[in-house]
Amino acid sequence: MSANEYAFNDKDFRRVKSIVYNFAGIDLNDTKKNLVYNRLAKRIRFLGMNSFSDYLDYVDEMGEEEFVNLINAITTNLTFFFRENHHFDYLAQQVIPHLLEKNKASKKIRIWSAGCSTGEEPYSIATVLKETVPADWSARVLATDLDTTVVETARQGVYKVERLKGVSEARKKRWFLKGKGERDGLVKVKPELQEIIDFGQINLMNEWPIKDKVDVIFCRNVVIYFDKPTQTKLFNRYADLLPDNGHLFIGHSESLYKICDRFELLGQTIYRKIR
Repeated sequence: MSANEYAFNDKDFRRVKSIVYNFAGIDLNDTKKNLVYNRLAKRIRFLGMNSFSDYLDYVDEMGEEEFVNLINAITTNLTFFFRENHHFDYLAQQVIPHLLEKNKASKKIRIWSAGCSTGEEPYSIATVLKETVPADWSARVLATDLDTTVVETARQGVYKVERLKGVSEARKKRWFLKGKGERDGLVKVKPELQEIIDFGQINLMNEWPIKDKVDVIFCRNVVIYFDKPTQTKLFNRYADLLPDNGHLFIGHSESLYKICDRFELLGQTIYRKIR
């Protein structure tokens, strides 16, 4: 297929930008035009349509049902287990001991992986919880993403073995089942990790079905898609959901500088709520 399989003009791109921003708060700049073309051309081909204009009319007609497919096509999901490993070291060595003292009356710990992608992040968090929290505690992870396809992949817990690059042999043996025969080259997360994770689809721009405060939020490599006003709104909502001194982990290329003043930076994109 040639790059000109479908006409894609500036008007079409502006329509895509508007749909994506209004629905998901994601701000696509002009450098993303080719990415948008390549990702959505596959969807247009799948639907048997003839142009971007026809497809965007279809999106308007179908509403959220097709918005989700459009978002799934555009958002990039590339991750692996214990990515930015210093975050998980800090969680195990600093945050969990603090929570074991602070929450000893309730014996509950709740961590939200907001933008969980295909699941490597929440399973990494769950591994830390299993390794550091006493068995008689209720320690759980809420794992959500806008993209319904990756949430289902996460729920299944089956991965190519390459996603375990950098994971110690001890952890591989303890927490993963190695595929054999036709499943050679694949690993499956052990059920005891899956059992402490609640997977679901959440649009961060909408109301959240989370009633109680959470102790820690991971929102890494998510807000890079958002403009600054949207980031400010989101981080303020996170602050509302966290208790005093609750922790927020964001991506290595992200910052709260001049975005939200309700957190203090502890270093290496780890923040603590101060108000």
